[in-house]
Amino acid sequence: MAYETVTAEKEGNIGIITLNRPPTNSVNFALLEDVEKALNQFEADKEVRALIITGAGEKGFSAGFDITEAARAAEIGDKGRALYTRIERFPKPVVAAINGYALGGGCELAMACHFRIMVNAEKAKIGCPEVNLGIIPGWGGTQRMPRLIGKTRALDMLVLGKRINAPEALEIGLINKVSQPAELMKDAKELAGRLAKQAPLAVKGILDSVIRGLETTIDEGLKIEGKHLNEVSGTEDAIEGMTAFMQKREPQFKGK
Repeated sequence: MAYETVTAEKEGNIGIITLNRPPTNSVNFALLEDVEKALNQFEADKEVRALIITGAGEKGFSAGFDITEAARAAEIGDKGRALYTRIERFPKPVVAAINGYALGGGCELAMACHFRIMVNAEKAKIGCPEVNLGIIPGWGGTQRMPRLIGKTRALDMLVLGKRINAPEALEIGLINKVSQPAELMKDAKELAGRLAKQAPLAVKGILDSVIRGLETTIDEGLKIEGKHLNEVSGTEDAIEGMTAFMQKREPQFKGK
């Protein structure tokens, strides 16, 4: 499949989507469409069990919204919110490999992913500084950030328009891991590889239970959890997992 603004590669059970709009990998309508197509490609590929999203170049993951497309801001906003929600609800785990600055829409994209690894570099900053432009985050930042780091810290970040480095982001729970520049993709692929070895149907059930459960009451969340438990309990993977445990060997899950 041909892409204009991203590259989409497959390495074993891992799909890698790289934002490729130099020099800042800013987000325009074409990039959103390409990411959507790449998600379609990897969701349909049963061999792919985990995804990585990263940015091309050494400077950054994404600087956010491309202001040259301001005339289409409303249309792009609707598209961005829908796409980022799809990433958050994607049935396969998604790892953001943040290779530099992730600002505004770039930070919001990273927060939509299930796991975040960020490079520890002088210019690597993450945050949603839209308030400094007199606007607010519009692709989920005001909703996902407090869910990730809590209301108090999120308001501090959002209202003051803070940009923080990787160690600070790790300390407040905005990212999962700090990586060195030469090790970022190695670390991201290692995590994605571990995720790809997990039971795919169980992973899908956990992702859906957690994401949708946070959007509703605990009673409704328990219903979602119970539904997924019933669905996976009789699968071949469940039998394989229990058999492997009894035989003291590593399970070989097939997604069945």
